[in-house]
Amino acid sequence: DLPDGQGGTMPNPNRTWADVNPDLPALRIEVMGPPPTSGTRDAFAELALEGGCTTFEEIRALKARDEQAYRVLCQTIREDGAWIEAGENDNLIVQKLVANPDALGVFGFSFLEENSDRIQGATVDGVAPEFDAIADGTYPVSRSLYLYVKNAHVGAVPGMRAFIAEFTDEDTWGDYGYLTDKGLIPMGEDERAQFAQDARALKPLEM
Repeated sequence: DLPDGQGGTMPNPNRTWADVNPDLPALRIEVMGPPPTSGTRDAFAELALEGGCTTFEEIRALKARDEQAYRVLCQTIREDGAWIEAGENDNLIVQKLVANPDALGVFGFSFLEENSDRIQGATVDGVAPEFDAIADGTYPVSRSLYLYVKNAHVGAVPGMRAFIAEFTDEDTWGDYGYLTDKGLIPMGEDERAQFAQDARALKPLEM
């Protein structure tokens, strides 16, 4: 829903991109993305949808009054056909985009990178979804991956120290580690060295 200008909301009336902004083409809004069970969907709702919500003064005021109502309004995806659930298979979304170049798709960066000869990434606030822009956080629709370990479980849960050592190994999360093949954008070398040292020393998290 959208603010109705009278303190309430109304169903989203926009059917084409030109309805949203006259400078955009009069093409039907059609966005393909993952189902609610997907972490990518969660990230899209939090970073893109909620990010758009903050441009409305009325909705910012709602957040101050009722956080739960704000989240429901800002993270609920419309169900009038503009959003098309394409399953958890990002390759399927890529195939559908190739078949329908007027549509948009929501999926992980690795699939964009693998198919850059067939599809084009969407810029957000003038920033393209490129490796460096994601790594330094300037691409708005990207987020960091956090891994927390409960110290009490180390020694009690078999393999915990080995897991920490493996995850923080350069062959895992480094510039050429195997997680980059899965779409992970690595931190800078100095950051990795510091976090690896802290993780292996089981340094408590400082809030």
